[in-house]
Amino acid sequence: MTPADFRRIALSLEGVEEYSHAGFPAFRVGGRKFASLASQAEGYGNLMLTLELQATFVEEAPEIFLPIPGGWGKMGHTHIRLSAASEDVLSGAIRTAWKLRIDQNATVGRKK
Repeated sequence: MTPADFRRIALSLEGVEEYSHAGFPAFRVGGRKFASLASQAEGYGNLMLTLELQATFVEEAPEIFLPIPGGWGKMGHTHIRLSAASEDVLSGAIRTAWKLRIDQNATVGRKK
C-alpha cells in the first residue's frame, strides 16, 4: 500500500476531512485527528489507537504495526508499515482508528 491508498481509504469514511497538521496530511472526524501521514517519508501511516488496541495490533502483526517511538507511542499512537499492509489490513486499521475517535467524540459530546 502507499500514502495515496492511505489517503483514499481515510477519506472514504463518513465525516472525514483532510487537513494539514504541522505541514503533513492528517485526517479528522468531528474535529479530532485519528490518523496522519506525518511519517510517510519513512514508509508509515500513523494511527491514533488506545494502548490496548496498539498492543493487539503489534502482537498480531509485528511486521506491519509498531508503536511510534517516544512519548507518542506510549499514548497509543501507532505506525502502520504501508508496504507490508494489504488493502484489507490497512482499511481495517484506519477504520478502527476512525471508529475509536467517533466513540471518543461521543463521550465528550462532540459531533460525529
